[in-house]
Amino acid sequence: MDKIKKYLPFALFLGFLLFGLSAFLESKPSSKNERVYKAVKEYSPFYIDKRFGGLQIMNRENSSFKEKPNNMTFFKEFERLEREWGKKHLKLDNNTLLILDNSGKTKSTLHLKSKDEIEFVHQYYGVK
Repeated sequence: MDKIKKYLPFALFLGFLLFGLSAFLESKPSSKNERVYKAVKEYSPFYIDKRFGGLQIMNRENSSFKEKPNNMTFFKEFERLEREWGKKHLKLDNNTLLILDNSGKTKSTLHLKSKDEIEFVHQYYGVK
């Protein structure tokens, strides 16, 4: 019994440390291709707004849209909304990314320079 009491604080510390590290890694946003993400982000209707109680997701096109996910799921929810928008408003034509408006007309184009950028568009936005 004395052995268990001796190692109990260390085991609890290690358990809480692993639990906290796991939660941190799970809530971390995924990595993005900086050049492509910045260019597409200009046209995305979703943005992060700071509020007194934390962060919220807002929509430029719909002022009544407000998402207030908890801190653990905030970035995952923001990415989910961006991906949904990207599937409807992005189209890949050879090495050119077409950014479409709500009616399907081309707003802008972005020439993708490398395989990494094309792969990012496929993986992050689900564009085929």
